[in-house]
Amino acid sequence: MQQGSNKPTQKTIAHIMGLAVTTVSRALKGDPKIAEATRLQVAKVAEEIGYVPDRAAQRLRTGKTRVIGLMLSPHDEIFGFGNSMIEGLTRSLEGSGYHLIITPTFSGGDDIEPIKYVVRNGLADGLVLTRTRNFDERIRYLLEKKFPFVCHGRTDFSQKHSFIDFNNEDFAFQAVNRLADLGCNQLSIILPQEGFTFHQHLRYGFMRAVRQAGLDYVIPDRVTLDSNLEAIRSWAVELLSDRKEGDVFGFICPGETSYLALNAGLRNIGLKRGVDYQAVVKTNSAILEQISPTLDRVYEDIENAGLLMGKTLLSILDGSNEGISQIVQDPIFSFQNA
Repeated sequence: MQQGSNKPTQKTIAHIMGLAVTTVSRALKGDPKIAEATRLQVAKVAEEIGYVPDRAAQRLRTGKTRVIGLMLSPHDEIFGFGNSMIEGLTRSLEGSGYHLIITPTFSGGDDIEPIKYVVRNGLADGLVLTRTRNFDERIRYLLEKKFPFVCHGRTDFSQKHSFIDFNNEDFAFQAVNRLADLGCNQLSIILPQEGFTFHQHLRYGFMRAVRQAGLDYVIPDRVTLDSNLEAIRSWAVELLSDRKEGDVFGFICPGETSYLALNAGLRNIGLKRGVDYQAVVKTNSAILEQISPTLDRVYEDIENAGLLMGKTLLSILDGSNEGISQIVQDPIFSFQNA
């Protein structure tokens, strides 16, 4: 360990290991032409002596920050969404020499200004966006600036760009069919706000299925996935309080908190899932499996989405990508006693 003001450098690592400084530099950058064993050993020595890259010097020399920014919108739609996304992105950056910074953006705020700030000031080499809209002004801006990015969700822009998305249309379609098989004759789905791309995908899959099955349905206009728990609970109670005798409602919840809210409300008025109503819930955690193991669930692998987004962005930044990368993840169905 270096003492005093003598910061460990790549030259320090090279001296300890008997390697050339250029070899150490390439190993720290994750150059695949350097043997993996050497890269791992260099990383180990760097950690042991407390080596930290001089970001300012690195930026002057290469014009790169070696930083990737995640623009994260905090929301309760799915438990652990942010943590899962960060975990996947972090895994994708291991050994790359890139670091992740997180900038929160909040509903109702100006979510394009933080992006303009990053781009104008050169604070990152690339960006990861979440909660994509049909005609997302953030993406329009980044496309115009030719700034590297990848987003979680598709857009309706004619200009192609890289994204990782979830097949929400298939989720909604299969959920309707499952609820019909369980004997539900009245269906409802809690949608995200209009403007989000997955709103139209969920709605299209839902409507296609209910029309094919000839089922009655209700799409609430006063609650969305972003509504507070009390609003969702009250809506569900009011909806089932007016039901006709013999009706069995089936709910499709594209998030865990929306299900927990409506389930709590219906339980309070004496209704039971499996008797008075059924539900299919999209999840990305094991929480509902522990709370209600007989609940029909559809898993969205957010961590893997983060991993794929990170790898895609790295390939854009190092020039190894072969065109636009557009990946749609398939739902993982966990229907009980199906």
